Amino acid sequence: MKKTILEKSGEVFLKYGFKTATMDDIANELAISKKTIYKYFKNKEQLVDESVLFFHNNIHNSILCICNKGYNAIEENFEVKIMFKDIFKNLNESPVFQLQKYYPKTYDKVMSSEFEMFKDCISENIKKGIKEGLYRKDINESVISRFYFSLVFSVYDTTIFTQQNKTLNQLEIEALEYHTRAIATDKGIKILEKQLEKL
Repeated sequence: MKKTILEKSGEVFLKYGFKTATMDDIANELAISKKTIYKYFKNKEQLVDESVLFFHNNIHNSILCICNKGYNAIEENFEVKIMFKDIFKNLNESPVFQLQKYYPKTYDKVMSSEFEMFKDCISENIKKGIKEGLYRKDINESVISRFYFSLVFSVYDTTIFTQQNKTLNQLEIEALEYHTRAIATDKGIKILEKQLEKL
């Protein structure tokens, strides 16, 4: 039952927002009593915390599945981007921004975990791209993965960009294109341009 509550609460938080969604909303979606939720979670803060980490792990597993499908390094990054677009397509506001604003402790915990996961995924992607001749051999993998992490998460910073779903998706694509052009070989640029055409 706990796993079911975590799955459904994650959907509800994404649908209504972390601040707006209530324990009643989650109970109604699951057709259970609020009392049942409180058997597993002492308050909304704990539910947000655990459901976000649960969701984060599921995303990590989905990324690993994409990485095992045999795409080249550039296609792989675009497939991950498409996956995120599908997950967050109905949102008016970035979930990262909402967490930072309303649940800063959960945000800090997730960002720390996110950085490790992101760094590993990007490092693997860079190694793969170099091996495939799509990325230049002279790049510093550790520095580039940190640059890209900073670039991707700057997109969610409301002091820099306006938070709207349409622009958010476009900014994420721009960040991916910027990152890829910075490290790609001529062969890689051709693949990048094909991926951009498909979008």
